Amino acid sequence: MNVKLLLPVIAFLAAATAGCGLSPYRQPAEEAAAPTPSIPPATDQQTVQEKIYSQHRQWKGTRYLLGGLSRRGVDCSGLVYTTYREQFGIELPRTTRYQAQTGRPVKRSELRAGDLVFFRTGYKVRHVGIYIEDNKFFHASTSRGVTISELDGYYWQDKYRHARRLEFNPEYRLPMK
Repeated sequence: MNVKLLLPVIAFLAAATAGCGLSPYRQPAEEAAAPTPSIPPATDQQTVQEKIYSQHRQWKGTRYLLGGLSRRGVDCSGLVYTTYREQFGIELPRTTRYQAQTGRPVKRSELRAGDLVFFRTGYKVRHVGIYIEDNKFFHASTSRGVTISELDGYYWQDKYRHARRLEFNPEYRLPMK
């Protein structure tokens, strides 16, 4: 068998199975140092939940596509990026790596709607979703596409790593449509 013919196939399979943490997009240095964005304060949790459920209705079933950013295919960090932009007018970093540095850490027992939840699904692979309520989070699954899953679900329970909360910073908001 010709090894030169197999190399592109192996590279594609490695990228496709890597997950969100290894997105092909490079994060510009200036985005990593950007101000911390925000979602509405805790008193507006119902509105935050409604916006996340609205995004779910629009994107439900969209297939997973590494590096994707549209309804034809999206990866986990792309879904988080798009959701915050469309529903909250907030520009987040595009990759899981930099999203994990946004905001401040929050304990799992203190999660509230809109918090980013992070998982380690492989040796170098990271995954991100958006917490909604009652141990549910919104994300782009490699096997199920855009969906809502349980933090305590069979697959996710031992992969949870940490969560981040976006703090208020009004000048970081985008103009709403």
